[in-house]
Amino acid sequence: MNRTAAALAALLATTCLSSVAMAQTSSPASSAAPAGGFASSEATDPYIWLEDIEGERAMAWVEAHNERSLGVLRGDPRFDTLHRQALEIVESRDRIPSPGFNRDGTIDNFWQDAEHVRGVWRTTTLDSYRSAEPEWETILDFDALAAAEGKNWVYKGATCLPPEETRCLVSLSDGGKDAVTIREFDRTTKTFVDGGFVLPESKGGASWVDADTLLVSRDFGPGSMTTSGYPMIVKVLRRGQTLDQAQTVFTGQPTDVSVSGYALRDADGNIRATLINRGVNFYEGETHRLNADGTTTKLELPAKSSINALVQGQLVVTTDQDWTAPSGQEFRTGDVIAWDLDRWLADPATPAQLVIRPTEREAIQGISNTRNKLVVAMTENVRGAVYVYEPDLAGEWSRTRLALPENVTVGVGSTSERDDRVFVSVAGYLNPSSLYLADAAAGSADIVKELPAKFDATGMTVEQFEARSADGTMIPYFVVHKAEMPLDGSNPTLLYGYGGYQVSLLPGYSPTVGKLWLERGGVYVVANTRGGGEFGPRWHQAALQQNRQRAHEDFQAVAEDLIARGVTSQPHLGIMGGSQGGLFMGAMLTQRPDLINAAVIQVPLFDMLRFHRLLAGASWIAEYGDPDIPEQRAWIEQYSPYQRLAAGQPYPEVFIHTSTKDDRVHPGHARKAAARLEELGYPVLFYENTDGGHAAGANLRETARRLALEYTYLTRRLMDQPAAEQAE
Repeated sequence: MNRTAAALAALLATTCLSSVAMAQTSSPASSAAPAGGFASSEATDPYIWLEDIEGERAMAWVEAHNERSLGVLRGDPRFDTLHRQALEIVESRDRIPSPGFNRDGTIDNFWQDAEHVRGVWRTTTLDSYRSAEPEWETILDFDALAAAEGKNWVYKGATCLPPEETRCLVSLSDGGKDAVTIREFDRTTKTFVDGGFVLPESKGGASWVDADTLLVSRDFGPGSMTTSGYPMIVKVLRRGQTLDQAQTVFTGQPTDVSVSGYALRDADGNIRATLINRGVNFYEGETHRLNADGTTTKLELPAKSSINALVQGQLVVTTDQDWTAPSGQEFRTGDVIAWDLDRWLADPATPAQLVIRPTEREAIQGISNTRNKLVVAMTENVRGAVYVYEPDLAGEWSRTRLALPENVTVGVGSTSERDDRVFVSVAGYLNPSSLYLADAAAGSADIVKELPAKFDATGMTVEQFEARSADGTMIPYFVVHKAEMPLDGSNPTLLYGYGGYQVSLLPGYSPTVGKLWLERGGVYVVANTRGGGEFGPRWHQAALQQNRQRAHEDFQAVAEDLIARGVTSQPHLGIMGGSQGGLFMGAMLTQRPDLINAAVIQVPLFDMLRFHRLLAGASWIAEYGDPDIPEQRAWIEQYSPYQRLAAGQPYPEVFIHTSTKDDRVHPGHARKAAARLEELGYPVLFYENTDGGHAAGANLRETARRLALEYTYLTRRLMDQPAAEQAE
């Protein structure tokens, strides 16, 4: 995955193994493609008007549906308790403050709680951070800023100029959108710089070159954005210049996803190369070096690759395709390789060193570097470990394993560039999150923070099973449940899936799932389907484009396996997923409604014949295919949920929610799905948050309300005794 894809995907949130044959329940719904019928074009889509995001008619529809759905769900006697519990969890101060190393050794953190709903950017010393009660110094209070400026600011991050890191570029979103305003901030005075850099709202970014120079990729006016809605042009902006006066140094193509620029720096903050990334599509790109004279030189890298780190002068790159290097060396998909940067820039035929070649059941989940070491988070059969790699004088790489707990998920957090310390998070479905401070040079790790349990996991266990998909591939999945669970099909079960963009669903501790579902007798299941990254790039690529249906069949196979094992049954099985996972839910609803009795469909993709024409949708063509190309449209039509919704199907009442402010996945997908279901006579609950962005939660209170709505709905559908059972 190229650097652009990794950034966009980031914007796009344990015991035994066994296998059984797919359960033979009832037959799936017909898989015949729609024959030029409903919503095959704008002219045949009666709900195209719902794509007018803030249009008067569309918003009146939203308000009416919000009123009805909130009335139903908030009127349920269990809503208030679930809402109170969710609010206590999301606003709790009893959380691990996520630490970020500064180059001077201090620690930064972004924090939200009941008093800081929008959040506060704060700092402390490492010694203070390690104490039970750190003494925090506020850098910027976003609640106070929003109140002072009368804005609905949502913090989207800051980047500070090394090595001093006193001048920062702060990104602020209006209501949670991906588009941000960027403003220069002085950490020393804790104020925005008078007359400093200010970039108006746009998708894109900016990075420091030096104190008076930025690399900027923004909306520069007509013709400057790609068809995906991201920047196509990179400019060098000098202090005192307007955006119109900035020097253009790179222009991509309208069909690209986006372009961006950044400075590749060593551990001391010195620029070793200034690079431009051209995202040709979501997974393929080019990296160009910006030369001193303003020209650019394309670097010899695989189209599907990522620059991961620069450590001890070695440029570390992951390739997501089989590749023959200019040196003649052959590398495989998933390999991690490295070059001496200066030698390679001077001669692209310089041989590379193989750093890592994962096995079939291994996957690299993250790569970072300290001052002298490469730190890699890996999974083997979806269980995590962290390894430390270091080159010798000959460029050969050796590795050691950090001393961390096993059979859990581990994640590499912030790393220090003044020494070899690194924060590592450790969690499991039933293991509260803990934070270790590791010394990558010594291979040791000490626990720094550990959360108390947020729900009662007494008597609960985690199991890992496999289901056989339609083509025979074994699909692993985790089941979290009470150990004494009866295998009689009576257990209310929530099946979660995502299945795209090489995103791995790894075991993690969720207080809200635990408190609002598991503790109340629910079973929680996570499916590691193809399309994800649990087993590396090949696992993802197996469900791309014309093979997307494989991922849907994987998810369906897990549902069937749960029923075959007696874990649950159709009246007690519900599904949940968001964004690409919302498409997953739509595919299950339209292909195998006989398996489920509930579906929480979060900020979904649903109209796959128009996804590429809505907001950032064109950037996802590499994942799904292009509906404007007949051959590719044919395979998309086979599963596009909006067009496949039909009368006379056993659809359960579904809960669909989205956000007006989502400028990534268009809220029209969710709106049109609800409208079509209602037209066909099915009950549907629909809720649209008028803020929130793609995460559908601009602040903690809205997040708590969304969670309470979801689990109230699931309680009604899966825990209440079905009418058929009452009749018996």
